[in-house]
Amino acid sequence: MNHTIHHHTITSRNLFIKFLFILCLFTLFPLQAADLPTLDQLLEQVKNHQKATNQETQRREMLFLQKKTQRKNLLNEAYAAHNQALKTSKKQQAEFNENERNLTQLSEKLQQRSGNLGELFGVARQTAGDVHALLQQSLVSVQFPHRLPALKELSSNKALPTATDLEHLWFEMQREMTEAGKVVQFQTTVITAQGNERIQPVTRIGVFNAISEGQYLNFLPRSGQLITLSRQPPARFSTLASTFETTPTGQIIPFALDPSRGALLSMIIDTPSWQEKFHQGGWIGYIILTIGLLAILLGIERGLFLGITGWRIRTQRHQPTNPQDNPLGRIFTVYQQSSHQDTESLGLKLDEAILKETPALEKRLPLISILATVAPLLGLLGTVIGMIETFQSIALFGTGDPKLMSSGISQALITTGLGLIVAIPILLMHNILQGHSNQLIQILDEQSAGLMATATEHDSSHNTTTET
Repeated sequence: MNHTIHHHTITSRNLFIKFLFILCLFTLFPLQAADLPTLDQLLEQVKNHQKATNQETQRREMLFLQKKTQRKNLLNEAYAAHNQALKTSKKQQAEFNENERNLTQLSEKLQQRSGNLGELFGVARQTAGDVHALLQQSLVSVQFPHRLPALKELSSNKALPTATDLEHLWFEMQREMTEAGKVVQFQTTVITAQGNERIQPVTRIGVFNAISEGQYLNFLPRSGQLITLSRQPPARFSTLASTFETTPTGQIIPFALDPSRGALLSMIIDTPSWQEKFHQGGWIGYIILTIGLLAILLGIERGLFLGITGWRIRTQRHQPTNPQDNPLGRIFTVYQQSSHQDTESLGLKLDEAILKETPALEKRLPLISILATVAPLLGLLGTVIGMIETFQSIALFGTGDPKLMSSGISQALITTGLGLIVAIPILLMHNILQGHSNQLIQILDEQSAGLMATATEHDSSHNTTTET
């Protein structure tokens, strides 16, 4: 009610202000009497305007009251929904607490009833991890690559394993033992020595070796693939592999088996051949082998010369009256040419002839002896240089990696070995040639002594005849 009275007061005030405004306009702007409305007309206009204003005001008040009622209803509905939500929340909280207490009780009951079952499952997971590591290194995994993920998941899973998981673990252990005693042929991808992948037949001999097309294969556990060894075993083993691969199943034939499951075959790759060992000796090794080759050539030349000369000398011994072009024949020639001289002069002539023949028989033998002496000394020099390089590597990089010292040690040992390998046969060859040369010189001395004895007997007989 107060609101309505206040509203009417404001409306009357506004009408009064408008009325004063119209009077001012009439005062400021005088118009002709015929154009101005009468007071009754003005009063009627004011009444009509006031009536329209009141109607608009009432309409707005009714609309406001309607919206106020709607807002109040919405507020009441919101309070009701809030109260209902609070009741539901309290109920659910009570249910949650009750479920949590039940869950705690059930967990304690489960733990009590499990007893040592948790330890048993822990052993199962540990066994699965051990079996997974074993099968990952096994050659059988090439044929059955799908068995590893399940074992890995079982070994790393924190949940209790199911009966299916335990049966799978048992099955894979049994299959590994069974396949270890089989010889199986199957198709799989093989990495060739050139690095190309090719599907080809592979023969697996238990868990030890795998061969394909007469070549031994190496198993790579990380990739689960087979790779052809870049360096195969000796030919006799490769031949056995080829024969074994083509022989029908059921026959017993020999085969070169690597019981270390490929470890020995892998070492073949790292084992240097004799050509690589030769190059590990360095420039000193080249010099030693050059000396050995030179000594062999000299020995062959001396052996041929002394052999031919010895054959000629032995032939000449049976023909003393027919001197030939050989050392003994030249001595016979000197004897025949100096036979008329006295014994002393003849002896000097024969000694001179032997001295002339001796250098040819002993030619190049001292050089071979020197080469036999120099070879081991060069080997010792290579040893010293190799040890110096080794100690330099130790000073720079320490002793953590033995491979850094292997080059110096290899040079030290290989040069020593090369020096001895070259020196020993050269020394033996020199002694044989020296003995042969001395034997020929001794034959010349014997024949010269025989000629001197013959000449002395002839002179004695001639002197006796003259005295008679």
